[in-house]
Amino acid sequence: MTTSPATPNHTDIAIIGCGPAGLQAALTIGRVRRNATVFDDGTYRNATVSHMHNVVTHDGTPPADFRAAARAELTAYDTVSVRNERVETIERDGTGFRLTLAGGSVMTSYAVILATGVRDELPPVPGLQEVWGDLAAQCPFCHGYEFRGQRVGVVGAATAAHLTALMRPVAGEFVVFAEGQDVPDGLAAPVVTARMTAVEREGDGLRVALDDGTSEDVAVLFVVPMLHQSAPFAEQLGLDLNPSGAVRIDEFGKTSVDGVLAAGDLAHLPVFPMPMASVVMASAAGQMAASSAIAGLLQRD
Repeated sequence: MTTSPATPNHTDIAIIGCGPAGLQAALTIGRVRRNATVFDDGTYRNATVSHMHNVVTHDGTPPADFRAAARAELTAYDTVSVRNERVETIERDGTGFRLTLAGGSVMTSYAVILATGVRDELPPVPGLQEVWGDLAAQCPFCHGYEFRGQRVGVVGAATAAHLTALMRPVAGEFVVFAEGQDVPDGLAAPVVTARMTAVEREGDGLRVALDDGTSEDVAVLFVVPMLHQSAPFAEQLGLDLNPSGAVRIDEFGKTSVDGVLAAGDLAHLPVFPMPMASVVMASAAGQMAASSAIAGLLQRD
């Protein structure tokens, strides 16, 4: 068969999202010269992160540099294009899909790979959002090592046992902000029961103000946010979800709707309680979803 670039009105595989999952999916598709269009609306979960870690050959790379390098690599593949546009809706259209873009134009595709990620909902503590991705984070693998030997704060008693155990070889000491949650038995860390009222930068770290008038200084705060789909497509397409709110996929990245794949933080296998959020895991999921989408195209050829 002869493969050509996508047209303005049709692409074989539409990839929604331009983070690690979407970019890797595009590269995988380009390697076998199937046509794909990536839609990048400029929204990224790690937009506030200055450097990403735990990514071999890219440990310490700014996420924006990673994305720029990946997009530059994609220009070598004549069947892949990236459009800086937002997709508004996705709906079934015969045996394929119909995508309506923010400007009103329409594109059709045979398959869709959702790689739109999730949105983090933080506890409503003033100042916490402003330091998120810098001095407040979720993942010790991504953000822990830089705070070795320092005082680490954990927000929420419910996850404190796991986080303190994971961070014990890294942290110099801990303080757990219970935030009204039950403290697990045997927690080997001091617990603050007063509620957080504000977070502000203090020197190289943070000062946490409490509702009893006292404060605690820490180098970093670890928080487990609530996760929400960052795009409406799971609902629009009627995809099955996990209890976490993430899209339910099988081991090949397939969703409950034929022709729709999902990769990255927005989806996970039902055996996991939540997405395995990391750049490497998202990239691997993007490659798998792309391979599955290509397998679907082969059945159409």
